[in-house]
Amino acid sequence: QVHLVESGGGRVEPGGSLTLSCVASRPLATSEQMAWYRQVPGKERDIVASITHDGIKGYVGAVKGRFAISRDIATNTVYLQMNDLTSEDTGIYFCNDFIGGKFTWGQGLQVTVSS
Repeated sequence: QVHLVESGGGRVEPGGSLTLSCVASRPLATSEQMAWYRQVPGKERDIVASITHDGIKGYVGAVKGRFAISRDIATNTVYLQMNDLTSEDTGIYFCNDFIGGKFTWGQGLQVTVSS
């Protein structure tokens, strides 16, 4: 069982930047995919960005060009660098681990973009 601990959430003004971190309790396997999801009131939790062990990245269209997902294999950490934030980016952000057909979630971080 892997545990995911997120950090870095908070409030930021429109146009600002914020970086989220997610630390896994064990090294990531070669078949393991990491991702960031977000959820806002009235909507389902949707994927924002993903990264494979080989470094292949994917982004939802709404954040492409503004967000960057990365990882540090040595520290079992995945990051989400968020730039040029808008109010539409407000929500709860969840780190996700997928391996062996099982999803594991971080505790969730509130990100609020407001002036």
